[in-house]
Amino acid sequence: METATTASLAAIALPDLRGRVALVTGASTGIGAAVARAFGAQGMKVAVHYNQSEGPANEVAEAVRKAGGEALLVKADVRDSAAIRQAVAEVLKAFGRIDILVNNAGGLVKRVPVAEFTDELFDEVLHINARSMLAFCREVVPSMRTQGTGGSIINVTSVAARHGGGPGAFIYAGSKGFVSTATRGLAKELVADRIRVNAVAPGVIQTPFHDRFSTPQMLESFKAGIPMARIGSADECVGAFLYFASETLSGYVTGQIIDVNGGQYMP
Repeated sequence: METATTASLAAIALPDLRGRVALVTGASTGIGAAVARAFGAQGMKVAVHYNQSEGPANEVAEAVRKAGGEALLVKADVRDSAAIRQAVAEVLKAFGRIDILVNNAGGLVKRVPVAEFTDELFDEVLHINARSMLAFCREVVPSMRTQGTGGSIINVTSVAARHGGGPGAFIYAGSKGFVSTATRGLAKELVADRIRVNAVAPGVIQTPFHDRFSTPQMLESFKAGIPMARIGSADECVGAFLYFASETLSGYVTGQIIDVNGGQYMP
């Protein structure tokens, strides 16, 4: 079956996004990379955040430039609030503003049964997925407030937040449940500042996430529960991000979650 690609998405012109500045966390691979490339195709200025994957991040930045946008690489360990603060400062120094923040960075760390998880694992998973999202918001929101034009924050949650996740992923699922609920709370807090806060909840998407944490047998099991009978691609998630980023398309939308999961979960 033919699916969306970055090239086909480039044909969708959203003039209100041209020249806008976006910071995409975890943008070196997977969904974050696809979003960064799509933003580049809209003529945006894109800060490509990474931690360890500098090579892939450079490739994404080059793809952004080739698509017609501007790109800036920013490095930060999302477990380090000082590093997050520095990364945001670098984006503001280079581009002068941040109009769109995509909180995509996160991870499962590892699958464990409840009888074997450690306090350290719990803290790491919650830090990577939940606290880092709030830390980026904490650093970006003051700039969005002073810009006078508001902004859009797009968090990345997961279908796991809806159904509890796959085997051994209950901590990850809980951390994404936090992201989903916090999205609604932030939307209420920031609406007076013209800052819209929404989230995208991907289902089973073929990315390095599943390459690392899911066996082929697990993926086949997951696929069996998807009405579309296939695993999605990162590019198929991009439309939801473009929608939330565009004031023209979603200017009256805040506190919402778009599920992109092939029908796996229908809220």
